[in-house]
Amino acid sequence: MSSESSRARQPLYTQIDVGSGAFPAVPHAGRGDLSESTLILREILAAQDRQNELLEEMVSQMGLQGRQRANELGQWKQANPRLARSCRKAAESLGKIQTEFLDSLTQEITSNFDSLVEGEYMLNEFIDKYGPRMAHLNGLLQVLAMLGAAPNPTNVPNPQ
Repeated sequence: MSSESSRARQPLYTQIDVGSGAFPAVPHAGRGDLSESTLILREILAAQDRQNELLEEMVSQMGLQGRQRANELGQWKQANPRLARSCRKAAESLGKIQTEFLDSLTQEITSNFDSLVEGEYMLNEFIDKYGPRMAHLNGLLQVLAMLGAAPNPTNVPNPQ
């Protein structure tokens, strides 16, 4: 309680001598204040060190999981080469379909811009019409592209 009352009596602002051109005066702190500040700074440093350790561990785990997924995907592609080629061809075709879909979507936006901006009903109808299709199309395209992608030698983990 006594440390709280001594803190409450310390001024919140210090005076700055702007006429001398020197650095602002630093208020004199008691020896107890310095040791308390040092203790707090050491605690902050210890907490940051711990955070860094946790982040390093998290990055390591994520990298391990990513390498494991890439390895499993590579094994799947080796076990199913015909299906992987089919997925690649389907992804290319679906990419062309997606391009056509985006073209019709942008034409719809351009031709009905005023209605979409002014009318909530029209905007909701537009989103209901194009939103789910776009989401599903993108999801399918991502899966097919991932399964049909050629193996990348830089992503293949080295067996150890």
